[in-house]
Amino acid sequence: MSEVGGDVVVVLVRDACHLCAEALATIAEVCARAGVSWRSVDVDGDPRLRAEYTDHVPVTFVAGVVHARWFVDPAALSAAIDAVR
Repeated sequence: MSEVGGDVVVVLVRDACHLCAEALATIAEVCARAGVSWRSVDVDGDPRLRAEYTDHVPVTFVAGVVHARWFVDPAALSAAIDAVR
């Protein structure tokens, strides 16, 4: 995913998405503990992302690879981050 840039974790979200809010909280906590960068990208701000991921948000990427859709397991995210370091 080209949107990853220098961030280890990227999550695709949209406004008013309760699953996105839950995922963001989990990602913020896990990434802070791991000391890695992360960011969120609003799928509605990019027509290509909206077309590809609209029914699947939140979608979490670790090092550019899809890690999770809809829900983020903290232990699995920590393990994925550790695997790319």
